[in-house]
Amino acid sequence: MSLASEQNPPMSEPASRANWRSTPFSRWAFRNIRDLFPVADIGNAAGHPMALPARPLTFEPFRLASGTGSSMSLEQVLRATATDGFVILFDGQLVYEFYDHGTTAHTPHIVMSASKSVVGLIAGILHGIGNLDVDAPVSHYVPEIAATAYRGATVRHLLDMRAGIVLDERQLRSYAVATNWEPPVEGETPIGLHTFFENLTAAGQKPHGGPFSYVSANTDLLGWVIERATGHKFASLAAELLWKPMGAEHAACITVDRDGAPRCTGGLCATTRDFARIGQLMAMHGSRGGIKVVPSGWIDDITDRGDREAWQQSEFAAFFGGSNMSYRSGWYVINDEPKTLFAMGIHGQNLFVDRHNRIVIAKLSSQNAAIDVQAMALIHRAVGEIRRCLLGA
Repeated sequence: MSLASEQNPPMSEPASRANWRSTPFSRWAFRNIRDLFPVADIGNAAGHPMALPARPLTFEPFRLASGTGSSMSLEQVLRATATDGFVILFDGQLVYEFYDHGTTAHTPHIVMSASKSVVGLIAGILHGIGNLDVDAPVSHYVPEIAATAYRGATVRHLLDMRAGIVLDERQLRSYAVATNWEPPVEGETPIGLHTFFENLTAAGQKPHGGPFSYVSANTDLLGWVIERATGHKFASLAAELLWKPMGAEHAACITVDRDGAPRCTGGLCATTRDFARIGQLMAMHGSRGGIKVVPSGWIDDITDRGDREAWQQSEFAAFFGGSNMSYRSGWYVINDEPKTLFAMGIHGQNLFVDRHNRIVIAKLSSQNAAIDVQAMALIHRAVGEIRRCLLGA
């Protein structure tokens, strides 16, 4: 089984923007993002964290078939999938946590594309207070894109990955440089995200509102929409609308481009426990201690209103084995019972929320491959086994 636990030699050179997403460099880089990139800080309300009472469980009954005739313990699964931080919450209690590769309970770690799910919650908060119309055209907030490939797309299309954007190889490279995650090579002109969007022409454009089509740029554009709709920087909004009222224990941060635009599609960095607190907020219908943070209707909308046909028509359906799934406002939804919502990022970042059984599982990793299909399948099976252990089934 080719999983992410393959041994890698120690770093022979420092981590840099040229190597930071491959092991062994990623094991340091993913928890030291602010040493590699400019970031915007997302403050917390110090001294008032969401309580996670400890009730440690051993998970001795956990057994998962390895595919070789033997079984794996929970810790073996975590080590086999290059886990840096892992937290299980049950009924709001911290029942299990695991750390490796220099990560601790207090170490911020990049969550990659799981950032999209957090952005989706912030969009929901803004929609709930009337500051963001998710049915409005993107150009209503960002007129600079009115004549680009995003012409006619709505904010909802961005949230649900149903904008008909197709980026060719040249545009993908331009986008990579614009995000500030990759250094420009000789002859390339460094640009920022806003400039990229302003000059994005259609390349094999498809109709907006069609099948689910995963384009990371959509959520970066959504970040620009949010800033325009409110007149505030995204990091400030994230702090005031989510991070502080949710009760994050530690401040977070998000990477920014050369001009300070946030990498909303993947640049969020948070501790494993605070990542789990986002899931716990979802499990508590968006409230904390009687204070509404995320509208419960928005969470219900994520859970129940994703377009299953749009998912089935996408390439991702085959990637996930054609499962009974949907995607809504940055969240993947497994529509089998019990329904499971999850956030997902490359290199093994995951947040699973089983609202019915009040189970939250946060996993931060440094897998070498951006997408390790075997590791992904293993952790999804592990979620089911964790549920069985917790519920005594």
